[in-house]
Amino acid sequence: MSARKPAKAVKDVVEAAAEKVADVLTPDAPGAPGSAPPPVAEPTTPHGPLPPKGEQGAPETRSPTGAPTTANGQQGAYLTTSQGARLRDTDHSLKAGPRGPILLQDHHFREKITHFDHERIPERVVHARGTGAHGVFVGYGTAESITRAGFLAKGRETEVFVRFSTVLGSRGSADTVRDTRGFAAKFYTDEGTFDLVANNMPVFFIQDAIKFPDIIHAGKPHPDREIPQAQSAHDTFWDFVSLHTEAQHHTMWNMSDRGIPRSYRMMEGFGVHTFRLVNAAGETVLVKFHWKPQLGVHSLTWEEAQLLGGVDPDFHRRDLYDAIEAGAYPEWELGVQVLPDTPEETFAGIDLLDPTKIVPEELAPVQPIGRLTLNRTPTNFFAETEQVAFHVGHLPQGIDVTNDPLLQGRLFSYVDTQLTRLGGPNFSQIPVNRPHAPVNDMLRDGFHQQAVHAGVAPYRPNSLDGGNPFPAGDAEGAFVDVTVTVAQAPKVRANPASFDDHFSQARLFWLSMSPVEREHIVRAYTFELGKCYHQAIRERQLACLANIDPVLCAQVAAGLGLPAPEPTVPLADVAPSPALSQVGREWPADGRTVGIVVDPDAGLDGVGRVRRAVLAAGMVPLLIAPHGGAVGGLPVQRTFATGRSVEFDALLLAGAPVPAPDALPARDEKAGAPGPAAVDPRVLLLVQECWRHAKAIGAWGAGVAVLELAGVAGTPGVVAGDSGDDALAAVQRLLAAHRVWERFPVSLP
Repeated sequence: MSARKPAKAVKDVVEAAAEKVADVLTPDAPGAPGSAPPPVAEPTTPHGPLPPKGEQGAPETRSPTGAPTTANGQQGAYLTTSQGARLRDTDHSLKAGPRGPILLQDHHFREKITHFDHERIPERVVHARGTGAHGVFVGYGTAESITRAGFLAKGRETEVFVRFSTVLGSRGSADTVRDTRGFAAKFYTDEGTFDLVANNMPVFFIQDAIKFPDIIHAGKPHPDREIPQAQSAHDTFWDFVSLHTEAQHHTMWNMSDRGIPRSYRMMEGFGVHTFRLVNAAGETVLVKFHWKPQLGVHSLTWEEAQLLGGVDPDFHRRDLYDAIEAGAYPEWELGVQVLPDTPEETFAGIDLLDPTKIVPEELAPVQPIGRLTLNRTPTNFFAETEQVAFHVGHLPQGIDVTNDPLLQGRLFSYVDTQLTRLGGPNFSQIPVNRPHAPVNDMLRDGFHQQAVHAGVAPYRPNSLDGGNPFPAGDAEGAFVDVTVTVAQAPKVRANPASFDDHFSQARLFWLSMSPVEREHIVRAYTFELGKCYHQAIRERQLACLANIDPVLCAQVAAGLGLPAPEPTVPLADVAPSPALSQVGREWPADGRTVGIVVDPDAGLDGVGRVRRAVLAAGMVPLLIAPHGGAVGGLPVQRTFATGRSVEFDALLLAGAPVPAPDALPARDEKAGAPGPAAVDPRVLLLVQECWRHAKAIGAWGAGVAVLELAGVAGTPGVVAGDSGDDALAAVQRLLAAHRVWERFPVSLP
């Protein structure tokens, strides 16, 4: 580059790039995410920013005071700090050795994460779409030998606020998108607040917090068009995860049924990181936290999720609040995998500081330590659910962090985020964030200070306030920073060598799935990659799948119309973990919704008794009739026009209603479904959709004829009873498995 005319040299490079783009980019259809097609291999030759796409415009460049300027948002070929210093590494935070904690002097990490934390106000950057509820946690007393945390004592009750959320979408997005879910619990213990900030997947996309802005920027809508909303089925997401292959394990979880839970009530939670516990004797262990739903883990099918996005985009929020209102209180057991605290911080060859790895439950069983029950909904959604502030550094005595580099970065990020989102440093004084333990922190003033502090000496030591506040010791339950020896090491931007394995646990997850679940994973990858514009990104992700499993890769490749590549690393020899599969166990049917189709013109034999039996079993009956109001003195909750299969966990047919007056395509598109004129076509569609989604279906009396007309009679999970009681009993037994799994067609072993 010319030393005398650097601006002209940059202009020449950009124009040359633009000419190259014009020669290469000849799209067959609109929607290309960038102005040049990406290569399969990661680009390595430095060059300046590419020009905008042809249809894109921008405001005229002006200085803050209105003067014309030629400054661009981004310039140069190399990554720099905001002050222009070139960077050699933005993938690893600066640590005291590869396994050490992050150093406070890491100015690049702090600048990168601080800017990310303040990108949007007032909505959360991530987890914006949230739902909250109050509850109570009761300790079992089984953790006494491993931690001094008092809230885990036998019979000890602790108030809790839980916020569930999606990660990628805005506040206005739908509940049922394919995404990771947050499961953040705030324990108001009498020893200080404990925030267990969990997800519904036990691993994360990245190993180091310095990469968090990158994965979220990749997953969020494209910055030029702000689409797609709350989706990972687009180029920037798959561009990133196919290049940053440590994301492959989490991506596999996201492509599984875990990415679209049936309900927050049927969703596992995982602390993701490894934590350190210390007991009264000062002994330590390492643990991983697990939330186990009392109703078991259950997911939506992809078609159900899509239908619900239109029929009821608030489905998960409504489901949670309706269940609490009905008295079907959601419950989870909190458990821990207890692991020895060795200098190596590994277990069975698994690096416990790597947040992209799990410890299979077959190697370290989850030991229950308490039960959470959600029993109250918010009084004001904004004041509680929107203003609640979590932080992984909110820890009571007996629980401490480890050097997991993702966890270390989160310790910095959370407080920094609240400063902007909640308007200052006193966010802990918002009612939902106030601790239930005495506070004497010497923190004064600042935006939104609500306390009137007495005293004149908010410092230590002091004599003017009589020495108050005084330090606490073990006898007073002081927090324990566990003494950990940091090995002598150079300060480096690096990860341990054990972090380099990016495929073995993704393979473990795949091999642990049932044939039905594998079919769903193949379908998800095929759909998501099919939504990518550039073939190079599809090819690159297929190369990653080849390193996970050749069957998975071949099936997805066939769906994309591409050849399946050969693996570039040896396939890992791993033992499946049956605990990862959602198939093969039985669970309570509490809070399930049972639709009951009735015919008001042909008698209601047994309907009232069945409805009462459904309520007595802790489930919710919804009568579905041709019209609203009441039928035979029973309230109608859904009509053939307003009801849809995705609202029900099971379906009972008490009659065969003829087409209602509004069964016209001009009034209801569902009425255009083909079928015999003897039964309302919307009832047949309801039955066929429930059958396609592998839900239990029962009938008695005239309702048995509907099974024949819908073409589902005699198939698995479809029962015809002599009475309503018989049909309900059979459906209850089927509900225990969540779905009639054998009804799903499979082609994979």
